Amino acid sequence: MTVTASRTFFTSAMALLLAGAGPAAAAADPSAEIESLKAQVAALRLVAEASRDRGEIENLFARYTYLHNAFHDPEIIALWVKKGTPGIRAQYSNNGIYTNWDSIMAYHAQRPNPKGKLTFHYITTPLVEVAADGRTAKGLWVMSGVESGLTDVAAAAKAPGFMYEKGLLIDGKRVWMHTVLVKYGIDFLKQDGVWKIWHFHCFEVARSPFGLGWIPFAAQSENNPFSDDLMYFGENGKPVLMPHPDGPVSMRNNPYRTDTGQTLDAPPPVPYRTMSETFEY
Repeated sequence: MTVTASRTFFTSAMALLLAGAGPAAAAADPSAEIESLKAQVAALRLVAEASRDRGEIENLFARYTYLHNAFHDPEIIALWVKKGTPGIRAQYSNNGIYTNWDSIMAYHAQRPNPKGKLTFHYITTPLVEVAADGRTAKGLWVMSGVESGLTDVAAAAKAPGFMYEKGLLIDGKRVWMHTVLVKYGIDFLKQDGVWKIWHFHCFEVARSPFGLGWIPFAAQSENNPFSDDLMYFGENGKPVLMPHPDGPVSMRNNPYRTDTGQTLDAPPPVPYRTMSETFEY
C-alpha cells in the first residue's frame, strides 16, 4: 500500500465512522447495522491509537530533552531501543554516522556535569507521523537553546579561539557561551509495546557565541573541522572529540555558511504505511 493509499484508507474509515450505514439500511437488515457498527469501531480504534501514539512520542522526546538538560544521562539509555536492535543509527554532523550502540551511548549517556556548565535546549514545532502499521513513527522538531561553561586556560588552548568569549576570564577560566539552533529528525520504533528512539539525526543550523554572532562565527568556523569533531566540553572544560564514525552519512546536514544558501536538509515526515516505504533520518 502506498502513502496515498494509506491516506485514502484513513479518510474512508473516518467517512464511514461519521456517516454510518444509514437508518434505511439498518431497518431493512439488522445484520448490516451490526457490520457497519463493527467497521465504525475498528476505524475509531485506529484513530484513537494513532492519537495516543503521537502523544507518547511527543512525551518521549520531551522527556529526552529535560533529561539531557539536567545531565541525567543514565536515564536517557532507557529511552533508546535495546542494545542489539537492528538498524540503530545516530548522526550529529557530516563526518559520518554511528551504528554501534556503545558509541551512540557514549554521546547520549556518558557526559560529565562539571561545575559552571549549562545546557538548556527547548524543542518546538513538532511534526509527527505514525506509520499506518503502528510499528514505527517519524518526528521533526526545531530546537533553540544555550550551551555554556568554563574552561581551564590550558584546556582551552586545545580548541580554536572563536569558541570562547574574547578577553573574558571568570575565576581564571575562559568562558564559552553559545546560542544554538538545531533541527532534530527522529525515527521511533515500538519495542515491546513502548515507543523508543531508533534513529537520531541532529541537523545543526547555526551557532552563535554570545559576543560574536552566528555570521562572524560561521566565517571563522565553516572550514575548520573542530565544530564537527567536538562531542562536548568535559571536566575542566576540556574539549572531548567524537569517536570515529562507523560509516558515511546518507543525508547531509546544511549548517549555516556565509557562502551557501539554505536547503531542506531535514525533510518533513509525510503519512506512510511502513518504514520501508519512506526515508529514514
